[in-house]
Amino acid sequence: MTARVLEHPPAEEIRLEEVLHALADPARLEIVRFLAAAGAEVPCSAIDLAVSKSTTTHHYRVLREAGVITQVYRGTSKLNGLRRADLDRLFPGLLDSVVNAAEGQRADTGPATAPTP
Repeated sequence: MTARVLEHPPAEEIRLEEVLHALADPARLEIVRFLAAAGAEVPCSAIDLAVSKSTTTHHYRVLREAGVITQVYRGTSKLNGLRRADLDRLFPGLLDSVVNAAEGQRADTGPATAPTP
């Protein structure tokens, strides 16, 4: 049995406009905020989005294809992590600025749910 491998863009092909498009959606921004807070790979099921499973899958795919996250299969789980090193090298300060702004908005609109490591 062969392991399932998902395609990710090489770091040199990550484009700012695609990253910004991926981060412009509130659900995708929530995924990124959660992954940044977790600081580790987490399964899709760890992040509770208020959308259907097919829409959740779409959001993860957009983030992966833009180069914002990695997705790898480990056993039957698909784990997600930020491509922080690549994004910080390509666009210094962008990820931290976006995550900090998202955290500020959450503080204004209600309590944030902290991920458990």
